[in-house]
Order: sequence, then C-alpha cells, then structure tokens
Amino acid sequence: MPNIKSAIKRVQVSKMQNEKNTAARSALKTAIRRFEEAVANNAENAAEALQKASRALDKAAANGLIHKNKAARKKSRMSKKYAGATNKAS
Repeated sequence: MPNIKSAIKRVQVSKMQNEKNTAARSALKTAIRRFEEAVANNAENAAEALQKASRALDKAAANGLIHKNKAARKKSRMSKKYAGATNKAS
C-alpha cells in the first residue's frame, strides 16, 4: 500500500475505473451476444439488436474501451451476418 497521499488516491481511482471498465466491457459483450441470439432465433428482433449493439460499440470506442477499428470491424461483421440471415429468411 502506498504511503503518499496522491498515490493512495491514484490506487482508489484506478480501482474505480477498473470496475467501471469491466462493467462496460461486460455490457458490450452482452449486447453483441443478444444480437447473435436474435439472428439465430428470428430476424424480427435482429434489426433492433443490431442497432443496440452498434450503438454500444460506438460508445465503447468513443470512451476508449476498445479501438475504433475494432468497433468498425465488429459492426461490419454483424451487418454482414444480419444481411445473410434476412436473405435466408426471405
């Protein structure tokens, strides 16, 4: 444990940020998983799930949780998967 006051505060702030980032990363994974499940089950809810997951990815990239290129890559792959699922259903 640090002795200097500023170092003590940095440890506390770092811990809070870590918990916040962990929760945000978990929420992001959940949004992506819900999209995957929606595509597998029915294409009706998939459009809404895609929108929510894309928004979550954009927010994560904006907050520095993930890299912007990773967000773009995931969104692209999800859009491709959604298009393939809607074409099969038609």
